[in-house]
Amino acid sequence: MRPVLSVHEVTKKFHQVVANDRVSFDVMPGEIHCLLGENGAGKSTIAECIYGFHRPDGGTISVRSKELDLRSPSDAIRSGIGMVHQHFVLVPSMTVLENIVIGTEVATAILDMREAAERIAEICRRYNVEMDLNSRVSALTVGQQQWVEIVKALFLGAEILIMDEPTAVLTPQESRRLFAIFREMCESGMSIILISHKLDEVMQSDRVTVLRKGKKVGTVETRASSKSELTNMMVGREIDLGAPRPRGVIGSPMIELHGLCAQGDLGTPALNGMTLTVHRGEIVGIAGVAGNGQKELFETLTGVRKATDGRVVFDGKEVTNHSPRDIQKAGMGHIPDDRFSEGLVPDFDIQSNLILGAQREPAFSKMGFLRFDAIRQFARDSIEAFAIKAPSAQTACRTLSGGNAQKVIVAREFAQSTKAILANQPSRGLDIGVIEYMHGRLTDKRDENFAILIASEELDELRSLADRIVVIFKGQIVGEFRHDAVDLERIGLLMAGHTGEAAAKTSVGEA
Repeated sequence: MRPVLSVHEVTKKFHQVVANDRVSFDVMPGEIHCLLGENGAGKSTIAECIYGFHRPDGGTISVRSKELDLRSPSDAIRSGIGMVHQHFVLVPSMTVLENIVIGTEVATAILDMREAAERIAEICRRYNVEMDLNSRVSALTVGQQQWVEIVKALFLGAEILIMDEPTAVLTPQESRRLFAIFREMCESGMSIILISHKLDEVMQSDRVTVLRKGKKVGTVETRASSKSELTNMMVGREIDLGAPRPRGVIGSPMIELHGLCAQGDLGTPALNGMTLTVHRGEIVGIAGVAGNGQKELFETLTGVRKATDGRVVFDGKEVTNHSPRDIQKAGMGHIPDDRFSEGLVPDFDIQSNLILGAQREPAFSKMGFLRFDAIRQFARDSIEAFAIKAPSAQTACRTLSGGNAQKVIVAREFAQSTKAILANQPSRGLDIGVIEYMHGRLTDKRDENFAILIASEELDELRSLADRIVVIFKGQIVGEFRHDAVDLERIGLLMAGHTGEAAAKTSVGEA
């Protein structure tokens, strides 16, 4: 067979940084072709070149042997290329139907919404997708929103579909269903380019092209490879993030929640009488689909959001609705899930963001004046320890990639916290090597008698790290599992809200 897509020696530079260095690979008809690499390896850049978002500085991109001149995503769409980004591009206040047809050619002429709805319904029937076209996107779960993006790409006639981290917000069951539908799409003649860092997903592809530091390492047949071989190609050494870590000695309670309630941004209940204890020397993992109260829980614990009922006790003292400053000084660190709007001041440089909250401490200040030599040295040490990729410590954080921005936050919170760390999606966007390093540091903190509470959409991460895993759904704890009795199938059911008889077996007593 001839390739449906050919990328030949594509080079893309951003000023002096070479994001893609003469990258070449082919995608065959009916193939799931995975792009694998660390953060900054060039995966998203090459995908965005294929989608017309960036113009390459060299090389060619061809569809069915016809060389393309892609000046915008519209050119790519007309060539049969679609892309679903990790962060969805939807208008929450509009309906599903409006989001799918907005900006399409059908919307530029006399708008026939009935005809568009019929076409969309046919796509949904073909792939057994249930979708209420009249629902507002703001009322959908993140998994449903992803299907809106996929159906929109199919509505636009995509024959080559680029999926960027497609299961980041899905339960294990939703992930399996998504890949089953990917196979149906491929059997009908489509091709899928998959960008993923989850090796279990990567192993479901047909071929894998591995990138490292902007260059192609190689393309391999997935069934003839292995997770360890692919990891070695990606980082140059073997890494096993799934290996269980030694457990610590659990001490007395550090973080105690008693019937905690709080409202979300829209004034609706986000936490509904949550009760939970995290002990010294313990890592507790929170499993749940995004939007079920994780963010509100962490914000209430750190004083950013007011509790409407219940109590928060930290290290034996009640801190309910205390100020963020007071809670930070008491020893609690916080890694928020929205790195740019909540974890950083984007226009500040790296070194300034690294000392946020500690700028008045003697280590960085003397008689009201900043000690810039100490700040610069601390920044250099942090940049080296966390492999932050940036021209210098004076680089503005708004110019960093998401993964490197996350590293700045993690480095700061690790340095400043003294008793507990709250981490919401701490490894999102990080290199696999840095994830391994960070997991080791979290384990070290636990062994230093810290209490650690982690919310993660990566169940393998929780299984590896946590002494206990609790499942959150609609602001309530609906299940709990000890580290030696983790059942990913049952956790997935609970995450999706299936709390019936089968899922009830995951109760605290039986876990």
